[in-house]
Amino acid sequence: MNCDKDRSRGRLSPTKNENGQSISPLHDIPLYANDEHTVYNMVVEVPRWTNAKMEISLGEGLNPIKQDVKKGKLRFVANCFPHHGYIWNYGAFPQTWENPDHLDADTGCKGDNDPIDVLEIGSRIAKRGEVMQVKILGTIALIDEGETDWKIITINVNDPVADQLNDIADVETVFPGLLRASVEWFKIYKIPDGKPENQFAFNGEAKDAAFATKTVADTHRFWQQLVNKEVDNNGISCLNTTVDGSPYLVANDAADEVFVKSATGGNPEPASEALHKWHFRSENSYSKL
Repeated sequence: MNCDKDRSRGRLSPTKNENGQSISPLHDIPLYANDEHTVYNMVVEVPRWTNAKMEISLGEGLNPIKQDVKKGKLRFVANCFPHHGYIWNYGAFPQTWENPDHLDADTGCKGDNDPIDVLEIGSRIAKRGEVMQVKILGTIALIDEGETDWKIITINVNDPVADQLNDIADVETVFPGLLRASVEWFKIYKIPDGKPENQFAFNGEAKDAAFATKTVADTHRFWQQLVNKEVDNNGISCLNTTVDGSPYLVANDAADEVFVKSATGGNPEPASEALHKWHFRSENSYSKL
C-alpha cells in the first residue's frame, strides 16, 4: 500500500494498492493478514511520539487519512507529563465498525461509529499510513461521552520480542508499567483542553486476548453489515473498489476521480509552539510550562 503525505496540510492522500488501484484504508484493506485469522492488518494513523490527531476520514470518499479539525483548527494532543504525544503507534483495524446502534452487553454503552482503535506497543516507530501486521494481546474499554471506544492492544508480529507476548499478562512482564501508563494516558489526555477525566469500563482493567479477539470479530461483522447496506451508513462513506457484492463498489476510473479530488493540498500552516510544551497535573487540572 502507498500513502503519500501532503505536508502542506498534515494529511495523507487516499491509498493505492500494489497494482496502482485507488483503495479505501477502511474498506479495501483486509482485516485478517493470514488464513488462520491470527494476524491482523493495522492501519497506522499516528506514529509514536507524535502529536497530530490523524485519523481515517469516515465521511469522505475512499476515507483518506487526515488531521482532525475542530473549530477551524488542526487538532493536536498535548504533552501530559511524562508522556510525549502518543505513547504507542496508534491506528485502526480496517473492515471494522463500532455500531452506534448496538448496545454492548459488557460495557452497557453503544459503539462510537468508528473503526476499532489499535495500540501497537513494539519497538519500531511506524510510518503514518503504513499497514502493519500485528497480533492481538488484549483490550481496554474507554467510555468516551457515553460511547464504547475499544482500544485493542497489539504488537507487530516482526518485533524482536513478539514471541514473548501472546496475552495481556505478558505485557506487564515484558513492558512493566506500560498498561498502567496507557490507562493513565487515556484518562488524562483531554484535561489540558478543559475536559474532565475519561472513564473506563471494567474499572480500567485490561481484558485478555480471547476477549479482544471476539470484540474485533464482532466489529468486523458490523462492518460487513455496513458495507453491504444492511444498516444505515451513519454518515460514513462506504465507497470501495474491492468488496465483492457491495452496493458501494465503484470502478477504478470512478475511484481515481475521487482520489484526485481528495488529494488536493491546502495552505501551509506553521507548527504550533504548544507542541513543545509540557502539561503538569495538579488536582485534576493541568498547568502548562
